[in-house]
Amino acid sequence: MDASSVGQMGPVALVATAFVIGLSGAVMPGPVLAVTITHAARQGFKAGPLITLGHALLEGALLLALVAGLGSVLTKPAVSGAIAGVGAVILLWMGAGMLRSLPGLHLDLNAGAATAAGPVRDGVLLSLANPYWSLWWATVGLSLTAMAMASGLGWWGLLLFYLGHVGSDLVWYSLVSAVVSKGRRFITDRVHRVVVGVCAVFLLGFAVYFGIFAWDKLAA
Repeated sequence: MDASSVGQMGPVALVATAFVIGLSGAVMPGPVLAVTITHAARQGFKAGPLITLGHALLEGALLLALVAGLGSVLTKPAVSGAIAGVGAVILLWMGAGMLRSLPGLHLDLNAGAATAAGPVRDGVLLSLANPYWSLWWATVGLSLTAMAMASGLGWWGLLLFYLGHVGSDLVWYSLVSAVVSKGRRFITDRVHRVVVGVCAVFLLGFAVYFGIFAWDKLAA
């Protein structure tokens, strides 16, 4: 792929990129995963989709706010290039960190203490409380938003990015809920490490892609 074509990401590539990068964040242990396991132990499979709904509502509102305030700015080559450059560095950091964590990575599928809030509300509150969520949207999420707007697809590009990103959360948290409620033998630590390792390699590849995008825009 030559640098001149990087800014024109097609619809399939846009959805796939958003899905894989989103999945790379979802599969790592964190507060949203922990509360998904807790709710799934009590409510069954529906916990995963409901957690994702709360998470998606918050991210949808954030994405609209970003575009409303920064839409015209994000289409400027210098701005989108600079943002993509920062996103490339963050993706390199995330991918390398995921690879380093593999030897001791453990997926605990035991339910924690019950929470008073419902799964939808927990999906919102725990996302807000997670500092890595804010960091992700301020760097990688903003980079993908800029790429979606530079794709030539207009609002459709932004919608495809959002659907791909939310789809990754829905697939992973639904899978976790199904495993917790039906049978825990399917996601072993070894399987989880393979998933995380593959996602880490993809993140490193996307870091290069973001870097090329940044170079293309800043050199224009």
